[in-house]
Amino acid sequence: MDNQNDTQVNDVTAAPPAAAVQARLKRTRLLTRFSIILAIEAIFCFTPLGSIPIGPIVATLAVVPVVITGVLLGARAGGLMGFFAGLFSFVVWTFTPPSPMAFIFTPFYSVGGVHGNLWSLAICFVPRILVGAVAGGLYFILGRFFKAGKGRSVTLLVSGFFGSMTNTALVLAGIYIFFGHQYMDALGQAYSALLGFLALTFATNGLMEAAIAALAALFVGRAAMFFTRKNS
Repeated sequence: MDNQNDTQVNDVTAAPPAAAVQARLKRTRLLTRFSIILAIEAIFCFTPLGSIPIGPIVATLAVVPVVITGVLLGARAGGLMGFFAGLFSFVVWTFTPPSPMAFIFTPFYSVGGVHGNLWSLAICFVPRILVGAVAGGLYFILGRFFKAGKGRSVTLLVSGFFGSMTNTALVLAGIYIFFGHQYMDALGQAYSALLGFLALTFATNGLMEAAIAALAALFVGRAAMFFTRKNS
């Protein structure tokens, strides 16, 4: 009798609690989703698939996976994805710079007498990290007020749009504050035209990329919610 009781006790203690199993499964699902989105981020950063020419404008898709990570996995995961986006961008601008403006994003590039510096690293990493944090934070906050239907769709659109605009605004602000003269020298333009050039970039590339990020957040977010409900 005692042996039987001892066996039952050992079985109970050996079996992991249901809460621990659920936590482990949740962590595994999160890592799997993060890894898939990270692979997409790498494709966008290292291949031409990350650029969409729309008329005279070339919209880059590098922040889209960051926005989606923030919306689906939370602000902390979004910030981490933003760090990887910054790292991938740093590698590209350092080793295969697509334009003479590489000094803005890496301290290891120079054109003429213009050199990058430590502020280049800040411009390369900080805006992208904040993209995921802003998108995830907005989705969490707005999601408390709009929980279903059209309200949830609006939440996804707003989170994606302002997440992407965070990157545009901070990069342009970094150029203005730290590289204004160098930026215009590289363009061969007078410094007095700096604000005009930055405003044009904001109104064209910035808004186009924000619109793409908003739509991506909407469609991917709604699809993820559908499959989550279906499998729950």
